[in-house]
Amino acid sequence: MKVGDKMTINRVNSIEVRKINRNAIYKFLYKRDPISIQEIAQTLNMSLPTVTQNLKELQERDLIIETGLFESTGGRKAKAITFNSHKYAIGLDITRNHVGIVLIDLSGKLIKNVRKQYPFVNSKEYFAGVGNLVQQFISDCTIESSKILGVGIALPAILSADKQRVNYATVIDFKGGSVKDFSEFIPYPCILSNDANAAGFAELWNEDDIQNVVYLSLNNSVGGSIIIGKNIFSGQNQRSGEFGHMTIVQNGRPCYCGQKGCVDVYCSAKILSDSTNGNIAEFFKLLRSNNEPQRTLWEEYLSHLVIIINNLRMLYDCNVILGGYAGAYMDEYIDQLRELVSKRNSFEVDGSYLHVCKYKLEATAVGAALQHVETFINNI
Repeated sequence: MKVGDKMTINRVNSIEVRKINRNAIYKFLYKRDPISIQEIAQTLNMSLPTVTQNLKELQERDLIIETGLFESTGGRKAKAITFNSHKYAIGLDITRNHVGIVLIDLSGKLIKNVRKQYPFVNSKEYFAGVGNLVQQFISDCTIESSKILGVGIALPAILSADKQRVNYATVIDFKGGSVKDFSEFIPYPCILSNDANAAGFAELWNEDDIQNVVYLSLNNSVGGSIIIGKNIFSGQNQRSGEFGHMTIVQNGRPCYCGQKGCVDVYCSAKILSDSTNGNIAEFFKLLRSNNEPQRTLWEEYLSHLVIIINNLRMLYDCNVILGGYAGAYMDEYIDQLRELVSKRNSFEVDGSYLHVCKYKLEATAVGAALQHVETFINNI
């Protein structure tokens, strides 16, 4: 090897090491309250000059900020440093009848959200209309376009492995569609996500202590997400987590997929909200008052739901999170649900593995937006 070649390799290695250190420092700051340079160096086992140089670069890029000074411990007061959350991502939740739009900051905090009635139609006019909704939403948020990382678009559909195309869609008529259908009218980087995977991804954001979870999405169609080692398990054909099409009643009610007895026809949120003209909040309000037919519907709904939850626990042996339109209202019923699932469990005497989603509002759109945040953080 020539001397020049060695120098090039050393320079490349040095650049790579600096990038690794810079990313480690930024991720460390992202997950913590304001902290001092000394604490960063000590915790990450880096020298003070290395930390100082990387912090300088991050500050020049407006990625970190100083929030003040810590109390003195005898010497000079240490600067309090944290990441700058003033970058943003947009998330869309595309459903059969509505478009949900959210703005989140870099921390994942929900800043603003709207939900518009806008029935899906596989046409240029529809996608142009979505583009107009996004542009108007951004204008209403008064956010500089340069601070927007991109737009995440969640769909009730099975996507290709590269998430560029739609391989299967029956809830909306979009089979064979592409991210380009949206990006033609949205002047920001666009990413497609499966709706349930996006919601599951949002649930585990910044949850360091949880690695494996099954997310059961109880929306107007039932779906789900399997997360292993904090990564979404997509399956051989990108079809994992299609819990809505597990059969729980042999020769049962017909499902929109063409089969009978699917979870979807027994546990979709529509089973409940159809009794209150599509208003899920009104359903639970009447249920609290022990009204009929809500009480009877709820008891039948639970009888099927506990079977599904127990099956998921038997299959994956990890925490199960209930989300979606119906799951968001389950907090006041979680003790009842845990008791019911424990009676079906062959190995455990309680249902403490069962949890309710932390995102009650627009979890799917938030998860779609977080795809851009994750990409941004990983590439610092």
